[in-house]
Amino acid sequence: MAHKRALHHLRGALLTSVLAAAAAAHAEPQKFTTIAPIFSQLLVVSQPANFVPAFEKAVPERYLRESVPKGETVDHWTQMITVTGAKGLANNRDITPESFAGLLANGFKKSCPGSFSSKPLGKLHVGTFDGFAAVAGCGSYTSSDGTRGETALIVTIRGAQDYYTIQWAERSAPIDQPPALDDATWMQRLHDLGPVRLCPIVAGEQAPYPSCVAG
Repeated sequence: MAHKRALHHLRGALLTSVLAAAAAAHAEPQKFTTIAPIFSQLLVVSQPANFVPAFEKAVPERYLRESVPKGETVDHWTQMITVTGAKGLANNRDITPESFAGLLANGFKKSCPGSFSSKPLGKLHVGTFDGFAAVAGCGSYTSSDGTRGETALIVTIRGAQDYYTIQWAERSAPIDQPPALDDATWMQRLHDLGPVRLCPIVAGEQAPYPSCVAG
């Protein structure tokens, strides 16, 4: 679950390169693609053009980036796209993309055991790497800043050495029952994040990472 934290704008420190905007209007909403070096690989992911990076933190074993719609913050948001990296976790072969997604979904369940809902969307192939997608949500949960519902698309990817996750969360008015999880809605969200790719980091190469753009 996304949690309340002080807003940090890391101007000039974001590991994100904006590469393209404006997909064809008849095909899908406008979006832009980012490439970020996260530990051993470059992660390529897209998001709607009205989202902006609001928080980024990189420590030796973990990476976190949160984006929210323009005008919102990491304290007050209606939607949030979160990208994470876990260094070296892919070397643990007991952790599969599906089981890792289950761990993240359990974070929701702990917050709302009486109104929890989840649904697997299935296995993914991100190039030669394995992934998994699922949806999890709370009809109602209470935190320090109020009571609400929250549902999220959860994508996990096992890279060459590290694990990566992408979560697209949406808040709503609270309800006293598990939220309905509409396949079409969340499959569209999954499509809007694409194309998701992992590329090798080329020594000495700088943004916009032409070797990955070409791939």
